[in-house]
Amino acid sequence: MLKWALIFLVIAIIAGILGFSGIAGTAAAIAKFLFIVFLIMFLVFLLLGFTVYRKIT
Repeated sequence: MLKWALIFLVIAIIAGILGFSGIAGTAAAIAKFLFIVFLIMFLVFLLLGFTVYRKIT
């Protein structure tokens, strides 16, 4: 997911440099959305790793 966010970020930067403002804005919005989803999933799995899936010794 983070890989796709970075890909859309690069597309947005390239499109912005070339002057395609509509495409750049859309790609930036997609990159932002994917990064937020990645961050939420990371935090959920981190929390689960510390609580639910803790190995009982």
